[in-house]
This record gives sequence, structure tokens and C-alpha cells, in this order.
Amino acid sequence: MSYPLCNIHPKAKIGQNVTIESFVTISEDVEIGDGTWIGPNAVIMDGARIGKNCKIFPCAIIAGIPQDLKFNGEITTAEIGDNTSVREFVTVNRGTASKGKTVVGSDCLLQAYAHVAHDCILKDHVILGGYSGFAGEVEADDYAIISPYSAVHQFTKIGKHAFIAGSSLVRKDVPPFVLVANEPLTYAGVNSVGLRRRGFSNEKIVEIQDIYRFIYQKGLNISQAVALVEEEMAQSEERDCILNFIKSSDRGIVRGEKE
Repeated sequence: MSYPLCNIHPKAKIGQNVTIESFVTISEDVEIGDGTWIGPNAVIMDGARIGKNCKIFPCAIIAGIPQDLKFNGEITTAEIGDNTSVREFVTVNRGTASKGKTVVGSDCLLQAYAHVAHDCILKDHVILGGYSGFAGEVEADDYAIISPYSAVHQFTKIGKHAFIAGSSLVRKDVPPFVLVANEPLTYAGVNSVGLRRRGFSNEKIVEIQDIYRFIYQKGLNISQAVALVEEEMAQSEERDCILNFIKSSDRGIVRGEKE
């Protein structure tokens, strides 16, 4: 297939029904899935693995070399799942020797000018707001929403269904199901609106709220709060998700307003 006005390496693997607009550059070690659209002036560099039915908007750069002084030219990838939209001027760097890959899951939306640094892992349905940036090795779980102009510190973890308010500076881990805002970033409640939109029942949302009352509103330290939740709250998928996240947090979780 001929793509006039483009610079496409003949060894690049391009699927069926892929649309490539004018002035696109595609390097040799690239794979693009069926039905994907690549907009004008996009640059797809070595190591890019783009899934099916994605939309890569004008001037986006996928699999750029990591902005990490430890990077030594190792062969790594930047992987994007199916049905993901990457808007204008987004940059997604490939991995380093640390993890070997940067991953953006399926059904994600990376809004204009967002940046995803080396070795980040974004799971499915993540929204990264315009002009926001992930430093290296950030992890964002399913359905996390990071509002525009937010900056996320390296090695930070963001739990599933969490909502981060606009222009936030994220220095600590953000637990699942919560809404965080203010400076310094603090717990501002459960993301009940988002949870209802995704089919959570009122009873389940109340359960999650009760768990976070133990963690943030009882005047306990984190170890005490976790122990009390395990003692007082019945086992459930959501309870275990929250407790496992907190127990595995290396950076510590965001604080509550009363702390």
C-alpha cells in the first residue's frame, strides 16, 4: 500500500485498514494494529506497538527515546492497547532497562500535550488530562482520571477509579476510589460520581466511604486504620483492593485534611 507524502520504513508492520495521513514518519521497529488512524505529522519511532482501532492525532510522538540519563540505548518498547486515543502533541516515551517497556492500556484517552515518561504503566480506561505529565515509572490503575495540568512524581501509584483534580501536584500514592485535590494534595472524599457512572451501587459506595472514614477521619495512623478496617469491615473485593494498595505503597498515601 502506498502512503504518499509519508516517510514509512518498508519493514514496519502495518495492519489492515490502517489510515496514515500526510507527513507521517514511521520507523523500522514499529507495529500498528488493524483499523488504526495515524493523523498528519505524527511520528511513530522504533519500539512502538500500537493496537487496533487507535487514533493517533496530529503531531503526537510515540516511542520517543526516554528522557533518562541512565538510558543506554537498550531495545525497549512503548505499547498502546486497542481503541485508545492519543491527542495532539502527546508524547509517550519508550521504556528503559528498568521495566523494558512503557504501557498505555486499551480504551484510554491521552489529551493534548500530555506526557507519559519511560516505564510508566497505564491500565485500561485511564484518562490523562491535557498538559499533564507522568514522570518515570508511574502506575495508573483502571479508570483512573488525572485532570488537566497535573504533574505526577516518579514512582507514584494511582489506584483504580481515583480522580485527581486539575493542576494537582501528585507526590504520594493515591488510593483506589478516592477524589484528591488541594495543595498539598489531600483526600477530598470518595469518587462517588465516577463510581455511579460505572455501575457501583449505593450500598457499595457507602461501604467504600466507611472504609475511608477509618483511614482518614478517626485520628488513627495508617497501620492502626488498616488493622481496624480488617477487624470491623466485612471482606469484599473493594475492601481488599484498598487495603492491598495501602499495604504495598512505598511512597505512602496522600494525607487527609485533618492530618
